[in-house]
Amino acid sequence: MNQNSNGIVRTEREGRTLIIEVDRQDKMNGFTPQMFEGITTAFELLEKDPELWVGVLCFAGQHSTAGLDLPRFFGPNSDSGQDSTLSENRPDAFALKRRCSKPIVAAVQGITYTIGIEILLAADIVIAADDCRFCQLEPKRGLAVFGGAHVRYIQRAGWGNAMYHLLRADEFDASRAKELGFVQEVVSAGSQLERAKEIAYEIGRCAPVALQEIKRASQVYLEFGEAAAFAEIDNMRKVTLSTEDAKEGMQSFIEKRDPEFKGS
Repeated sequence: MNQNSNGIVRTEREGRTLIIEVDRQDKMNGFTPQMFEGITTAFELLEKDPELWVGVLCFAGQHSTAGLDLPRFFGPNSDSGQDSTLSENRPDAFALKRRCSKPIVAAVQGITYTIGIEILLAADIVIAADDCRFCQLEPKRGLAVFGGAHVRYIQRAGWGNAMYHLLRADEFDASRAKELGFVQEVVSAGSQLERAKEIAYEIGRCAPVALQEIKRASQVYLEFGEAAAFAEIDNMRKVTLSTEDAKEGMQSFIEKRDPEFKGS
């Protein structure tokens, strides 16, 4: 693939973690349809490989992304028809159709505009460099938000805070993003990826079936409410207690040692 024209989404395995790197540095990681497809393909790899338990999504260069490469989506010669990431039963970058079933930790830095915010809000945990600059500037281009910001902002920050930023299309920094609940940690610029990997390693020490059940049932709450989420508890119990990892977890507790989970 020609990096300058389409961008690259590369993957690398580090133990139980899949590193997913978005790279179109010469265009400030301006997104093309092919880059969204690349993220979906990487998420599918993460889901299907039993040896991979957690993903880290990161961006090459000084900036996460300046947003969409608009002519590639809305121009007279747009190629957005090639984008199939929102087809049914595929995990997409925005978790609009389906969220990746395994944990995703995102690392962001520098300019993180528009769809960059929406992508990080679809992740599970976000580590931000202290040089981050966030802006949902679509209204200044005559556009509404297309990647879920109208929902995610309200979920994380409440109506007033959501409208405060969505309707003003203002720029805010990493400390404000943490205050809003958009990011979980702010670290010095350049260390965000390593910190994300550390978090992924901690996650990878837990039993993967249990992690996926927690994430799945938590999503039930977001979609269907408290009663539906509580109703999932019996199923969560059945699924996790039937695993060998649950037996190992109990045995390791009795023997006062660290568990050795196998993912089964």
